[in-house]
Amino acid sequence: MSTQVFDLSGRLALVSGASRGIGESIARLLAEQGARVIVSSRKLEDCEAVAASIREGGGEAEAMACNVGRLEDIAALFAAVRERHGRLDILVNNGAANPYFGHILDTDLGAFQKTVDVNIRGYFFMSVEAGKLMREQGSGVIVNTASINALQPGPMQGIYSITKAAVVNMTKAFARECAPLGIRCNALIPGLTRTKFAGALFENDDIYAMAMDKIPMKRHAEPEEMAGAVLYLVSDAASYTTGECIVVDGGFTI
Repeated sequence: MSTQVFDLSGRLALVSGASRGIGESIARLLAEQGARVIVSSRKLEDCEAVAASIREGGGEAEAMACNVGRLEDIAALFAAVRERHGRLDILVNNGAANPYFGHILDTDLGAFQKTVDVNIRGYFFMSVEAGKLMREQGSGVIVNTASINALQPGPMQGIYSITKAAVVNMTKAFARECAPLGIRCNALIPGLTRTKFAGALFENDDIYAMAMDKIPMKRHAEPEEMAGAVLYLVSDAASYTTGECIVVDGGFTI
């Protein structure tokens, strides 16, 4: 198979949570493969920093702020995408929330609501708005970033794990209903990855040691190690792949 199947030239990709971590690595790799990337996250200045760096490296990128926990932000984002470009080829739902780290019985309503609003409602309506654009053009790809916590609930991460399990089923629901429209939908399931978002896991020596004991590769991942799986899923190499969840976890779930 020629590596040309990974060429994204001429395609427009929107990556949420792209100002750092896994999202930033995804945005950079998609741009390297020829896509024009919309770098999106809550703070415009952080998005613009990443977009500017991509442009300096010869890629095409622009910044658009969006808090995916706010429906009005999602509506404004897609109104801007429609006005500027009139299309969207790739959506990567990567922005997420995990405000509470502690025993599930002590989860308060605020933490519960924020996690649900971003990880479930946000992903859902980002996919709906992207899907409407993709339906009009008869093609498109959606990739959701889930977590191994979707498969095995993480300690002290109850509501986060629950929402990521919902993302897996959401992926399959969109895949089933949107396939006849030419839209594919898949998910990335990352294992333990060193990011600011996952900082609590790295700061807890007991949890980190437990993870290392279960990971056959005996190390955590770096953000860029997640991007390759997403490139596969959004490219023509995965043209017959939909409704799938690719686990990239160093063997943790074996």
